[in-house]
Amino acid sequence: MAKKRFRDKTYRQQLAGGPVDLPFLMLVLLLTAIGVITVFSASFGSAYYENGDPSRYFRSQLILAVGGVIVMFLVSRVDYQYLRRFARVALIASIVLLLLVKVPGIGVTHQGANRWIRLPGFQFQPSEIAKVGVILFFAAKLAARQPEKKRKWDPRTRKGRVLNFLERIGFLELLPYMVILLLMAGLLLIEPHMSGAILILAGGAAVLFAGGIHWGWFVVGGGALASGLWFIMTHTDYMARRLSTWRDPWSDAQNAGWQTIQSLYAIGSGGLLGKGFGRSMQKFLYLPEEHNDFIFSIWCEEMGFIGALVVIALFVLLILRGYWLALHARDKFGALLIVGITTLTAVQVFLNIGVVTNLIPPTGISLPFFSYGGTALIIQLGEMGIILSVSRQIEAPRLG
Repeated sequence: MAKKRFRDKTYRQQLAGGPVDLPFLMLVLLLTAIGVITVFSASFGSAYYENGDPSRYFRSQLILAVGGVIVMFLVSRVDYQYLRRFARVALIASIVLLLLVKVPGIGVTHQGANRWIRLPGFQFQPSEIAKVGVILFFAAKLAARQPEKKRKWDPRTRKGRVLNFLERIGFLELLPYMVILLLMAGLLLIEPHMSGAILILAGGAAVLFAGGIHWGWFVVGGGALASGLWFIMTHTDYMARRLSTWRDPWSDAQNAGWQTIQSLYAIGSGGLLGKGFGRSMQKFLYLPEEHNDFIFSIWCEEMGFIGALVVIALFVLLILRGYWLALHARDKFGALLIVGITTLTAVQVFLNIGVVTNLIPPTGISLPFFSYGGTALIIQLGEMGIILSVSRQIEAPRLG
């Protein structure tokens, strides 16, 4: 009977029920496990001083990690082709949620930024959902792209000639994607949430590039983006202060530069092999956000340079495996989904580690699988579930 049911399934259904990519799965689980353990050590001091319960954050993160892994496996069981149907809905929902952060009573303000929405029992950052929404919509649209079909206007009129030229260079095809990215980035910048805007742009650009948009547009767009970011960073008080602190954190060591300096102290004091797990000193109220954005600093202090290299190597392997899966995906839609999600992860890891080492200005971005926080961890693991869902439909090579 079981064999008969298997034969009755369509070929796609058989593929969707195939095995997940084991190396990718193991890397995700390993990074998540290390992250949860690191949260226990990094949050020990602040949790104890807050309410006398040093394992408070650890228990919460462990529950969220278990829930996130369950979500990952459930998502991996869903045929990713069904996600096409929800691409437009996901994009519209993302825009609505980003607008709701400015609604009094719904949006939550923390340290001058409106980045959260409060619901009964919990709060979350809509930017985490928006990243997935943009990637899903772009992947669905570009998977159905037919570049050989060009629209034509009357060449006898000036308007027609201009439109034909813009169509020929690909501007008209790119325009809707540009509008969406600028809208999303604009909504995030007014929160303000610079790192979220950067991630949205990076994920969207990665899908566009992999989808076949001409590379010249990325040269033009990259130059325009760099100029725009530099203008914002130098002409807004919020970003100008961060830029000044990045250049010389010791110029305001007791205030704006305190976090960066303590992070560098933590990393430097770890040495080659570290002080040992649980023996960090900076986590005892010296380093702010020690179990969140700056958790990698505590890991470096306790595990040293070697431990830092191990975590970075695991992230590199995860990212490379993700791109490998994209290259071997069954169809363009699956490949674009993986490229967007993997690029998001890669950029987020680079930005976080760049900030804690003072390589780049502070961005307020978390480290995937490590930083404390419910929404981000569950959504990240859900994104990994999408990649695993695509991996199920990669046919194994036939022998003989």
